[in-house]
Amino acid sequence: MLNKMKNLFVEEKGQGMTEYGLVLGIIAVGAIAALVLLRDQISALVQGVTDRLTNETTTTTP
Repeated sequence: MLNKMKNLFVEEKGQGMTEYGLVLGIIAVGAIAALVLLRDQISALVQGVTDRLTNETTTTTP
């Protein structure tokens, strides 16, 4: 009986996977929050690259 009670507190099977899951969840929430907060800057950067590529292809085409 005492060993069973002790095993409830000492057993760590699955604890590692739970911790990895929590860390992965926190990273995912942080990445999504960063993308939401920086969406205007990211959009402007992508638009700038697109404009630059479009200008280069139209000026180099004979």
